[in-house]
Amino acid sequence: MSDVSVSVKNLDLNFGSVEVLKDLNLDIHHGEFLVLLGPSGCGKSTLLNCLAGLLDVSGGQIHISGKNVTWSEPKDRGIGMVFQSYALYPQMTVRGNLEFGLKNQKLPKDEIEKRVARAADILQIQELLNRKPAALSGGQRQRVAIGRALVRDVDVFLFDEPLSNLDAKLRSELRVELKRLHNQLANTMIYVTHDQIEALTLADRIAIMRGGYIQQLADPMTVYNKPSNLFVAGFIGSPAMSMIDGEIQNGGTSFSFKGHSVTLSGYEANGEVHDGKAILGVRPEHVSIESTAQAGKTLEATLDIIEPLGSNTLLWFNVDGVIISALVPSELSYKSGQTYHLGLDISKASLFDAASEQRL
Repeated sequence: MSDVSVSVKNLDLNFGSVEVLKDLNLDIHHGEFLVLLGPSGCGKSTLLNCLAGLLDVSGGQIHISGKNVTWSEPKDRGIGMVFQSYALYPQMTVRGNLEFGLKNQKLPKDEIEKRVARAADILQIQELLNRKPAALSGGQRQRVAIGRALVRDVDVFLFDEPLSNLDAKLRSELRVELKRLHNQLANTMIYVTHDQIEALTLADRIAIMRGGYIQQLADPMTVYNKPSNLFVAGFIGSPAMSMIDGEIQNGGTSFSFKGHSVTLSGYEANGEVHDGKAILGVRPEHVSIESTAQAGKTLEATLDIIEPLGSNTLLWFNVDGVIISALVPSELSYKSGQTYHLGLDISKASLFDAASEQRL
């Protein structure tokens, strides 16, 4: 049996003359938690709706559990879907909402009861079964919405930004619940979000989308540490990566900008690095503050803004008009307007070609 749970082959979707998805290919493994991540309008929810059968594709094929479902009805695809809006029936109790789809399938009463009890137990909503949605909090309603997908007993779950209507604390709590749920069920889960924290914490792999294309498909740490292009580098990471426009010089051994030069010793390139215009990306946690200047290794910088973040402090430095941020422990003390020496961990930095914006 193939390890692939969901397979998208050469998928196209057009709305009139507008191309939304273009020759998109994606294989999702059995039991994988795959996150579709990207800004509004990138095609992630559109792709999910194609998988669900809510949109008719313009070209290509969709296979779920080895079956070609490209033109199948949503109910025949073996999927459960959870939307951004809870979409609960207000006149029904929680139990009624969970049972509704199963009764429509004309399942035996004892089977319905068994599935509802199992979903309620997994999601810890047993005490809510006799309440109506109006008497539930946002987090409880979303649990019920997830439960309604769970009772279907399917192989693939689709989530369309299910936490975006919740406050930050609830989002954080339900993120943990979703991770626990996936570990418990080991079903394939495909999850759409524009929130990079959700993506990094939940995903086995992340597909970062832009303009109907997948820009990078990899595990969270690869996406974070080795972004495939400038867009991915800028989209992933909070606080954001510092981007420095400059040039690679001296046979690919140094990077220069505004009269400053740093050695590229220790940088792991994808191939051979040639001289030319480039962009150096450095994450704030890979910038250190050194006690002394070291030629080719440190930059003289003026501290501009101090931003306390709780356990850490974000420092914004100015290097002749170029802004570089550094993340430091909050117990360390620094003063705005003073000059410091910044060290860049080049082994953890990212270099991008200025023209193609691809990783070097």
